[in-house]
Amino acid sequence: MSADDAPELTDEQLEFLNDCFDLARRGDNERLLAIIDAGIPVNLTDHKGDTLLALAAYNSQSALVQALLDRGADPDRVNQRGQSALACALFVQDEDSVRALLGAGADPLAGAMDAWQIVDFFQLEAMRELLPARPGEAD
Repeated sequence: MSADDAPELTDEQLEFLNDCFDLARRGDNERLLAIIDAGIPVNLTDHKGDTLLALAAYNSQSALVQALLDRGADPDRVNQRGQSALACALFVQDEDSVRALLGAGADPLAGAMDAWQIVDFFQLEAMRELLPARPGEAD
């Protein structure tokens, strides 16, 4: 189904979906996970391509990051700016989320800037220690 064929959502439906993204930002695990468990897609994205996982990672909601990963959230999805959940977690220096994402198989090469470029650009030395060796470099 193309975007042109998609049914138009009501104002109430749009408000509900926007509330889901707010729950991810705030780390309201109980409410958001209940909604996902009831059938809302775990890889739901907003108008900028941000997933619930990326929003949780960017807002240092590490328990929610893990819970979303446990429910099958795709750690390598990127938003319209080419940012992955791992990029978000690195940027805000959330060690627990970085560890959870890498543990779930997040690809450090995913996105417009890979994980090593992010830590280099923003001088995030503590985050560098969490990453595996850059491909082609010795450990």
